[in-house]
Amino acid sequence: MKKVMLKTTLSLAVAMASSHVFASGFALNEQDVAGMGTGFAGRSSSADNASTVYGNPAGMARLEGQQITGGVAAIDATSNIKDTGGRSSGSNKGDMVPFTAVPFGFYTNKLNDQWAVGFGVYAPFGLKTDYERGFQGRAFGSKSEVAVMTFQPTVSYAFNDRVSIGFGPTINRISGTLESQTSLSGLPGVTGSGDAKVKVKGDDTALGFNAGILVQATDTTRVGLTYHSKVKYKLEGHTDVTPSAGIPTAYLGAGRYDASLKVDTPESWDLSVTQDMNDAWKLYAGATWTRWSRLKDITVNNEGVTTAGGGLAPRIVGTITEPQNWHDTWAYALGTSYQVTKQVVLRTGLTFDQSPTNNTDRSPRIPTGDRTIFSVGLGYAVMDNMTVDLAYSYLKEEPVKVNKTNALGSSYLAKYENSANGFGLGVTYKF
Repeated sequence: MKKVMLKTTLSLAVAMASSHVFASGFALNEQDVAGMGTGFAGRSSSADNASTVYGNPAGMARLEGQQITGGVAAIDATSNIKDTGGRSSGSNKGDMVPFTAVPFGFYTNKLNDQWAVGFGVYAPFGLKTDYERGFQGRAFGSKSEVAVMTFQPTVSYAFNDRVSIGFGPTINRISGTLESQTSLSGLPGVTGSGDAKVKVKGDDTALGFNAGILVQATDTTRVGLTYHSKVKYKLEGHTDVTPSAGIPTAYLGAGRYDASLKVDTPESWDLSVTQDMNDAWKLYAGATWTRWSRLKDITVNNEGVTTAGGGLAPRIVGTITEPQNWHDTWAYALGTSYQVTKQVVLRTGLTFDQSPTNNTDRSPRIPTGDRTIFSVGLGYAVMDNMTVDLAYSYLKEEPVKVNKTNALGSSYLAKYENSANGFGLGVTYKF
């Protein structure tokens, strides 16, 4: 088997990186609508509903009886692309992220004063991006669709009224499709538009874990710490290379190649505090560190690539690696909630989230910068055992630049101005 590296497409891992998710890199925060209302401040210390299975599994010890929390968060993103240039031609409409919904569901059961069990189904990473046909930067990414779904059985133990711990193994399924188009116009023997379409598909299942500790430091102060482990994937799939009219098939090396890719999703630590000010007001604060520096570069291994047709096949299906050189990030959040009546609670939050990308290696697939997120939320107890939560978030990123060139002569320069609106609906039922 001859292994080469994809140049004209990045990997499925990079395809997951979107500038429009509400967490850094390609992480998703949308596993709890009540937490979304406070900007996810206090996520590991609140334990307000069954979504604590993800936020901090130790929090299950605080929940009485059995609870089910489920819902959906939707993301409506906007990109304004300007100041474009490069040796490739095409359009720059932006708005490449379709309206996307992220579902989740959790269950908890307090067995006795010490033990509680539960499980969750949620999406910790993912994206969907789709540039228009003829996008100028299509050589560096035209379409990406990736999903990670996680199932997490969980157990927690309370040592006493003050301290509890929790642990849950995670079963993670990743799948994705990635497309790009590289222009070969001007090369010997190539006529017409000279676009070669490269499409990568792959999937894998891998294991990880979440763990946490929750401490009732005082009668009014809770402190939580949660660890989400890294997950090591080896995606297996194939790479399809399709020439347009005017590119000899043998010259291009068109066809299907078995492909594989190794990628690790990063570990993270979440430390947060929930402070009861009085019977109505609560304050929340949190900080999250994510080890994005694991993503140094991307290598896709293809089987059966030959040098037939004058040696262009390895150049199309790949000859060099794509550097990423991401760095570790911090996110900080502050939030508050006000219990208006017995049935109604209002929430708001402010989040500052660093981007892991850099000005040298940033690409059209990941045109992300540091972002500020403002959130508001509403909780309404429609019955004693049922609460409906609503949330809205507005995300604004700093403007960022993309400047990419590949070995086949394509280049792309652009300035991205990104923003997004997030909407959440959740329901918690107690029995």
